[in-house]
Amino acid sequence: MWSYIKSLEFPVKIKCPDARAAKIIISQYGGPDGELGASLRYLSQRFAMPCPEAVGILNDVGTEELAHLEMVGSIVYQLTRNLSEEQIKAAGLDAYFVDHGLGVYPQAAAGVPFNAMAIASKGDPITDLHENLAAEGTVLYAQTYC
Repeated sequence: MWSYIKSLEFPVKIKCPDARAAKIIISQYGGPDGELGASLRYLSQRFAMPCPEAVGILNDVGTEELAHLEMVGSIVYQLTRNLSEEQIKAAGLDAYFVDHGLGVYPQAAAGVPFNAMAIASKGDPITDLHENLAAEGTVLYAQTYC
């Protein structure tokens, strides 16, 4: 079990809303390489691991990904807080707004809702660990070149 500290380790304090940025960042919340999928992947894969150390590591990483989900959700919320109807339309968030208001909903930047098909849990430790390396490599690649 773990303890939840009711404050962000790195507080998010965005002063100026930015609907365009929010439309892109939402993918890190619920897109195919987002934090929701990462947390579920690690927390699901832990059950098939053959040794307690691997189970513990995947559990720790999975819960850390939940903390990332909280941070990204805070970013999206603060970027969309108090937007005008014109700003929502100009950024192309009007379809999102119709369904979710300015709530934080897990989806990709293209508007595709989160789907559990984006996570992999095969039950084979080697396959699962390779999947994790590939998934984390995708995130590192995106951070390096953006």
